[in-house]
Amino acid sequence: MKVNFQILIGMRAKARGIVMRKFFKIYWPFALNYIKSNFVYKGRFYLFILRKFLGMFIYYYLWMAIYASSASDQLGGFTRSEMILYVFMSYTISDMVMVGISSEIGSDVIDGNVAMSLIKPINYRMRLVFQALGVMLYRAVVPSLFIWIGLEIYKAAYLGMAVSNPLTIVATLCSIVFSFFIFIFFDYCFGMLAFVTTYIFGMNIIKNAVLNFLTGKLMPISFFPEILQKVFAFLPFSAITYVPVMIYLGKYSGLQVLFQLGKQVLWVGILYLLGSFLWKKVEKRIVILGG
Repeated sequence: MKVNFQILIGMRAKARGIVMRKFFKIYWPFALNYIKSNFVYKGRFYLFILRKFLGMFIYYYLWMAIYASSASDQLGGFTRSEMILYVFMSYTISDMVMVGISSEIGSDVIDGNVAMSLIKPINYRMRLVFQALGVMLYRAVVPSLFIWIGLEIYKAAYLGMAVSNPLTIVATLCSIVFSFFIFIFFDYCFGMLAFVTTYIFGMNIIKNAVLNFLTGKLMPISFFPEILQKVFAFLPFSAITYVPVMIYLGKYSGLQVLFQLGKQVLWVGILYLLGSFLWKKVEKRIVILGG
């Protein structure tokens, strides 16, 4: 019986491996195509780099002016050196993980491509997720990886701060991955509004402006009043940018890091289930309109 039980476990593991390989064989090309397309169009590549660095340095000089005009060495619990790191990391992480898919959902609704997705042997949400994953991986390498390396050198050479230890780097990377899925599943839910309003371009602009505050991209959440900090901590948006940056800066202790990572995993699950629920409602609506 013991041998048969071990064989059964082995067969199940092999079956799971086959299913996973088939899954990635179907959806990985969507990510790969987006990675290749970003490298093929060189003009778009250079414009993306230029836009990213311009945005970061605008934030940098704005905060340096705020610290220069302040009599205190600390603002919102951040020293000047920590704020430099926060500005570059928050902008880099948010640009990397906040890959919008709601606009594509809106385009699919207008063009009628969503109806075609229902008859294809692929999952519509998974296709969008892997397309976004391709963009995220591209941005993680170009130029986020080089910015991160540059910050580590700058920390040690000019700010007199210690280089991040391996555990901090691993925890930050895990948090970034969870942040990506939180935003993607949230944006998928937001994209379901396209089936009600048809045009969500204007709502997308409002959404992005609000998220710049809620995620902590424009300023750390610790700068807000305490009551708002508690509200933001309850919502999933702070886990998109603020939490990964705070882990990187060492603002959380060991148990706090685990708690924040656990909260991110929880929100990934909640938003995934919410997206499934909304899609079922929307799918019925598509069938009715298509009848």
